[in-house]
Amino acid sequence: MPLKLVRPTWLRRVDWYILALLGTVGLAAVLPAEGKSADAVGTATTVAIGLLFFVYGARLSPQAAFSGLRNWRLHLPILGVTFLLFPVLGLVVTALPTSVLGAELATGLLFLCVLPSTVQSAVAFTSLARGNVAAAICSSSFSSLLGVFLTPLLAAALMQGGSAGGVRFSAGQALSIVVLLLVPFGLGQALRPWIADRLARHRRITMVCDRGSILLVVYSAFSQGVNAGIWGRLSPGRLCVLLGLCVLLLALVLTSITWVTKRLGVGHEDRVTIVFCGSTKSLASGLPIASVLFAGTDVGLAVLPLMLYHTLQLMVCAALARRWNSPAVREEQQSVPSPAPAVG
Repeated sequence: MPLKLVRPTWLRRVDWYILALLGTVGLAAVLPAEGKSADAVGTATTVAIGLLFFVYGARLSPQAAFSGLRNWRLHLPILGVTFLLFPVLGLVVTALPTSVLGAELATGLLFLCVLPSTVQSAVAFTSLARGNVAAAICSSSFSSLLGVFLTPLLAAALMQGGSAGGVRFSAGQALSIVVLLLVPFGLGQALRPWIADRLARHRRITMVCDRGSILLVVYSAFSQGVNAGIWGRLSPGRLCVLLGLCVLLLALVLTSITWVTKRLGVGHEDRVTIVFCGSTKSLASGLPIASVLFAGTDVGLAVLPLMLYHTLQLMVCAALARRWNSPAVREEQQSVPSPAPAVG
């Protein structure tokens, strides 16, 4: 009888994706891409991003994306938190004196606040916490699609001039985003009838494209930052302030979502969906857009707030999902009667 190896509990709880992100940053700090290798990494990154959005387009069913939009009690709070509350909080942060964060980090924090919600993480956490998975897929997919248009527009409107540094959103940048993101997405939608079933059977393809493209963009961005000497300009104190602001931002958003869901009287499944779809920010969408918006500048500093917040949201949401999936919470939810459906 063959021996069955059992991994320790602490090893099963290790998030290898977070470790891979941190390892990629460390690799860029020690061995940044320079010269021809930087050009090769840039080309590979562009191809990976295009492939990622092609796979997204092939997997996303238009019917599934818009079928749940009638549930306004769920989707409006998510979109309101993602594209209204977050930008307002970002403007409050950028109103701080420049000496607190510096123009580049303040710009990056505000850019974080105008990004759409993540798809795979939100859906995975919703499933783990016994939330409304179908609604999570619909809402996060629609948020990501909407973010391709809204994020550059919000970034241009909120970041021009002022203490946040300033981003000039030109027609060339808009064309770059269309070519890099929308064209592959549209091609995937066009070929969906022929390849969607195969992708559904091989979900690892999407995971490799998703995480692989993120790691490539992170390595490319931080290589540029290292070559530009960003770590020499970023003090440990300022890094701690940035981390504290990311923690505060996530705490304020989670508190606001809790208050809104109580006021709306939504049930446990929808509350879980709103929490995970409303509080998370997409690294997969944010890094490609950042590479266009901040081209020629310190991309590494601009995406550092997103990197920190993304890591933080994974850890906090994983803890919440495990808590809501605990036997005690399941028993408590089963004893609570479902709320009456909304009229109209």
